[in-house]
Amino acid sequence: MPHATAATRSSGPRPRWWTELPLIAVVYGLYSLGRLLVHENVPAAVENGLAILRLEKALHLNAEHPLNRLLTEHAWLGIPADFAYASLHYLVTPAVLVWLFRRRPGAYRAARTWLMTSTLLGLIGFTLMPTCPPRLLDAPHGFVDTMAQYSQYGWWGAGASAPRGLSGMTNQYAAMPSLHVGWAVWCGILLWRYGRRPAVRAIGILYPLVTVFVVMGTANHYFLDAVAGAAVMGAGALLTRPVMRIADRVKARIRARGTPVPAPVPPVGSPIVGGGCKTSAGERIPGQRTASADPVPAGGPTAAGATAAADDAPAAAR
Repeated sequence: MPHATAATRSSGPRPRWWTELPLIAVVYGLYSLGRLLVHENVPAAVENGLAILRLEKALHLNAEHPLNRLLTEHAWLGIPADFAYASLHYLVTPAVLVWLFRRRPGAYRAARTWLMTSTLLGLIGFTLMPTCPPRLLDAPHGFVDTMAQYSQYGWWGAGASAPRGLSGMTNQYAAMPSLHVGWAVWCGILLWRYGRRPAVRAIGILYPLVTVFVVMGTANHYFLDAVAGAAVMGAGALLTRPVMRIADRVKARIRARGTPVPAPVPPVGSPIVGGGCKTSAGERIPGQRTASADPVPAGGPTAAGATAAADDAPAAAR
């Protein structure tokens, strides 16, 4: 995603963790709350799920059935897949964020903005198109809920990855788009782009592929959910720079309002000659005429007579 991960290596200050953590927590909290508050329109969600399934069958893309049978028939695959679905997106995504924060601070802000923007776009998708996951369709459609099948091995219950007894705290009809896949794509691109070691870059390739396998095999998502998750990340990448510019303008306005206004300075060439200052007694302004330069009043001594009187004074003294 060039728009989000291109060289936005700003020369600005390094991000501060004590400002980043609350920001990420607030955005994730808003996302979780918004997802929970979305009305679960079950009939519409079921119809949307069946429509996706019909479209996939028409396009010969319905790989969910064979993958789901593979995981339900082989516990050594199904149990690790359930653990991966229930935990990895909560672990790997923050780990990549921390890694970028410490090792690639110049790329961190764009990556964080990309992730948050895409996540909010996903919330819009959940709202506009509630979708029933394959595991919640009626049994005749041929899907088995592997999370329920292997629930005795993990902390989840009937509510997919939600802890046992807390299924009411999650919206189970938010399958379109798959943010499990979207976040995995985000992680994979950043690991590939900024990883120096071949092993790190290999993980960047494998992690999204494994995630697609897991979400489809556990019957939590359709293949088109995964495609939509990747598309949401693409849209978020295109919006990253505009969002960052808007955020910069908002910050600049807030700082400008909080900056005190300096006292006015008289402009150059002010009509006030002394700039408000007064001259002291006896002080002569440059160019001012003195008393000796004043014209001699009528009937007074002439300059020549004054000079002669000055010359005669010493002679009289002698």
